[in-house]
Amino acid sequence: MRVLVVEDFEILAQTIGTGLRREGLAVDVAADGAEALERLASTRYDVVVLDRDLPRIGGDTVCRHIVAEHPTSRVLMLTASGTVRDRIDGLGLGADDYLPKPFDFDELVARIRALLRRPSAALPPVLTAAGITLDPARHVASRNGQRLDLSPKEFGVLECLMAAGGRPVSAEELLERVWDEAADPFTTAVKTTVKRLRSRLGDPPVIHTVREAGYRLGAA
Repeated sequence: MRVLVVEDFEILAQTIGTGLRREGLAVDVAADGAEALERLASTRYDVVVLDRDLPRIGGDTVCRHIVAEHPTSRVLMLTASGTVRDRIDGLGLGADDYLPKPFDFDELVARIRALLRRPSAALPPVLTAAGITLDPARHVASRNGQRLDLSPKEFGVLECLMAAGGRPVSAEELLERVWDEAADPFTTAVKTTVKRLRSRLGDPPVIHTVREAGYRLGAA
């Protein structure tokens, strides 16, 4: 899933980005509110981790824009101001969650995972399809009771396919949802990852190629 981290303190921004990528998320980083709006105009994000105190364009303005123009994106607001009044104000702007600094990274991950389970069409906490069970919060997947040893990208692709509910998912959509902005649009990473994932899932095959549409998970 795709996450945008908007934080002007570069060290913190890069630390959050690196940590979330290790959790299997595709992460972009913006250093201020203006850059965040530029990225939001071209990319759909599942969660925006938003510092409230930003240069150029403030976090409150960015939050209002997301609520008005990108209703499927969830906002987790960060701020050094952690009073009850500040939290009420932040949630009143339309933020979905609010986390004061300093924070524990594991808590940040848990809150992002919770928001990822709350898209516009609500998904269950644990996804199941074709004998496969996938728990995004615990980052665990199994097939017919046997745990699957998946890389972060393989897990991300499987999560996207399962969340689609049998709808074909294009390679372009998988590239956007699972990889980040550094990915080469002409890369064969999606095809290679799907091939490895099919191998790890074993027989009978459950990931099917749909001509000119992408990949679909389910019975043949």
